[in-house]
Amino acid sequence: MIEVRPRENPRAWRDAGVVAHSDGKARCPWCGSDPLYVAYHDQEWGRPEFCSRALFEKLILDGFQAGLSWIAILRKREAFRAAFAGFDPERMASFDAAKLEALMGDPGIVRNRAKIEAAISSARAWSAIEEKQGFSAYLWDFVDGRPILNHPRSTSEVPAQTALSERLAKDLKARGFKFCGPTIVYAFMQAVGMVNDHLVDCCSREPGP
Repeated sequence: MIEVRPRENPRAWRDAGVVAHSDGKARCPWCGSDPLYVAYHDQEWGRPEFCSRALFEKLILDGFQAGLSWIAILRKREAFRAAFAGFDPERMASFDAAKLEALMGDPGIVRNRAKIEAAISSARAWSAIEEKQGFSAYLWDFVDGRPILNHPRSTSEVPAQTALSERLAKDLKARGFKFCGPTIVYAFMQAVGMVNDHLVDCCSREPGP
């Protein structure tokens, strides 16, 4: 186990095991020492999420992350929520051209036209799935309703994508979602607990209450 250092480059953790923090807990190395990132690691990442709206929000934010770091998106999350009507898919599905331009002028979010348009079209795709079977049920069916528990001891053992994430990404795209390739989808699956990729010795490996 190694000790986390505040200004350590996250790239240094690519092939690392758990790191010891000043609070005595061992964590996955990718969250570094940023308090916001550590809280996200401890309280959200890898914990099973079954709320359809919350799942939609995370999938959209993962799409915005493409080409960026997750911490950059995490720091903007509240601004994203304000800009996208709390990620209410039904409200987002009604966004018009004027709203699109307003979003393009919002400095609090990632102002990428293709990603913003994708978020709006994905909201419409969400509505169709939610009405038919429920978005949460649709997603969790891909893992038979329970998290896939992996046993990685270092980050080098954690894949960037899998055959399952490829299948889910393909299905999402067929239903109208965008910015949801297999790598983005696998990151999403890890984040919402469909896959548990906390390292074996991480303090957050076992889900809390």
